[in-house]
Amino acid sequence: MLDQQATARTAAPRDAAAAASTATPLLAVEDLHVQFDTSRGVVHAVDGISYTVNRGEVVAIVGESGCGKSVSSLAIMGLLAKPAGKVTKGRVLFEGRDLLKLSADDMRAIRGREIAMIFQEPMTSLNPVLSVGEQIKEPLFIHLKMTEQEAQARALELLQLVGITDGARRLEQFPHQLSGGMRQRVMIAIGLACNPKLIIADEPTTALDVTIQAQILELMKDLSRRLNIALIIITHNLGVVARYADRVNVMYAAHVIENGTADDIFLRPLHPYTIGLMRSVPRLDLPRGIKLETIEGLPPDLRSPPLGCRFAPRCPYRLDACIQADTMLRDIAPGHGTACIRADEIVAGTLVQALPPAKPVATAAAKEAAAEPILKVEGMRKYFTVPLSGSGVFSSKIATVKAVDDVSFTIAPGETLGLVGESGCGKTTVGRTVLKLEEPTDGTITYTGVDITHRNAKQMRELRRGIQVIFQDPYSSLNPRMTVGQIIGEPLRVYKLVKDKKEEEERVAGLLRQVGLFDYMAERYPHQLSGGQRQRVGIARALALEPRFIVCDEPVSALDVSIQGQIINLLEDLQERLNLSYLFIAHDLAVVRHISDRVAVMYLGRIAEVADRDDLYADPKHPYTKALLDAAPIPDPRVERARAPRALKGEIPSPLNPPSGCVFHTRCPIADEHCRREIPQVRQIGPRHIVACHKA
Repeated sequence: MLDQQATARTAAPRDAAAAASTATPLLAVEDLHVQFDTSRGVVHAVDGISYTVNRGEVVAIVGESGCGKSVSSLAIMGLLAKPAGKVTKGRVLFEGRDLLKLSADDMRAIRGREIAMIFQEPMTSLNPVLSVGEQIKEPLFIHLKMTEQEAQARALELLQLVGITDGARRLEQFPHQLSGGMRQRVMIAIGLACNPKLIIADEPTTALDVTIQAQILELMKDLSRRLNIALIIITHNLGVVARYADRVNVMYAAHVIENGTADDIFLRPLHPYTIGLMRSVPRLDLPRGIKLETIEGLPPDLRSPPLGCRFAPRCPYRLDACIQADTMLRDIAPGHGTACIRADEIVAGTLVQALPPAKPVATAAAKEAAAEPILKVEGMRKYFTVPLSGSGVFSSKIATVKAVDDVSFTIAPGETLGLVGESGCGKTTVGRTVLKLEEPTDGTITYTGVDITHRNAKQMRELRRGIQVIFQDPYSSLNPRMTVGQIIGEPLRVYKLVKDKKEEEERVAGLLRQVGLFDYMAERYPHQLSGGQRQRVGIARALALEPRFIVCDEPVSALDVSIQGQIINLLEDLQERLNLSYLFIAHDLAVVRHISDRVAVMYLGRIAEVADRDDLYADPKHPYTKALLDAAPIPDPRVERARAPRALKGEIPSPLNPPSGCVFHTRCPIADEHCRREIPQVRQIGPRHIVACHKA
């Protein structure tokens, strides 16, 4: 099926949507204003944005966390939190109807059937007391009037479409029983259920690894072309935008500051903020820089935004005129608009910002040779027992999931080991087991020369200050009944690192500033922050005790690219200053290449390949590593158009019933009978380069 989708996608011209631009747009957002009334003042979350979406077109909205991307989509769907949130001005025309004037019942008939939304945080948008099957089938019953049998068949088909194996068992499970990536795929399945005319996807692939991301986006792109479904993608992944978007709207501080085709935005950016975004992204197709370029400073407080250009305080090109009056969006070329008074100079190439000088860093080999490992994992296994599908709560029929199966690695002081692989491969379980949040089934874990494999919670308490974690899902890892200040200050109080309340508040304020948040956010609760802001709170909490070793489980997946660059640079600076070590779990291969010294690749509970960063990316030896690198999007439309569709064929095997022999053989393009019969042993094929493949 994916081959057919790829063919359809390749055959469709990139400017197909442009040909339809003369027709009435499917969606037209006109001068939309949204504000929130809070105890601290009125927040102008969306301040006069306008854009259109044509049938079958993919429009991307990009920008920093808190700029109004998600709020504008919630306004379209009629899902603003009331009474605090309200639309104060503007129109949202969908097929000529103003959605803002429809009754609640009329909007309910449109939501899910004609306009579907895929939310950013699946754990908070899925009902925890309903099974996955009930939630997928609900819109099928309501909108399409399907029978139970028809809905069950459609639900299984949708799970297969989004890459979830063992569908019958998954339909019976509840959201908390799925990984973050699987929960996101369930949300996508619900969005696709009724074949809507418009899909609004708010960070639809944030929690997905690159191979599933490629499958999902190829599927969504194909649906938009084949069924004439329009697609709005809200994302901070510029590689995804470059590959799939027809047009792009760049938002900053509640305004659209630049719009145009994907080629315009990526190849000819005309606003300093857009230029800064493009420079902030680590890329696989360019040499690795020592430090990521960042956009210094913070977005303005939307309770009292500045009078002039809202980007002026952070802009390296600002003039006095920028501060005095705001600049309206204007067309510089047909279909390409910008809100910068110096756009003509940018077009002429006379505005050039000097790049910071690169600093040499120690190689992975030098770090490893300098001292004994801070962490050593040998033959680690972690097995879970789960009830078989349909066996009931009290049934004795169980199966064993080998989440981690014979994994070994070391991490030297001051070193970063990147751990990559598809959702469900065991990356997070490795991190949780290393942290002793899960007890290993077998193997040994040694930290600073001390065997901690079988230490109990009381014995581990003394080591906790030196071992910290940044969790993947910031919402579920933050206490909803505590303020941000209490969350970050708690470890300082527990370990008696502050003398009084005043010192605690000062330390908390410093940590908030360090991760790019305002001091006053210490008084807020987690639900009052955006997804990216919550992730930064989690990072601040982990840094509070200045640990020696941190497990970073997708620490920047919820962040926009400019803040992502700041956080990565911050983690690198802290590592250099404090000699920190990181186990960096992620699915963004460009980020992993940038921050890691060595990279380990996992597949279905096993290590496939481990090598120094540059060796692995330049010359991968395992077919799965090659597939991961091929699937990673590049933030350049020209590069993406020249590359063939790269969705990895086949489905991820069920961990309940893994394949015999090499677990990757069912999807491997070079597998033979030997691969199907015998498990490959991890072997060294070069200096500091090991691989588990018969054909390496």
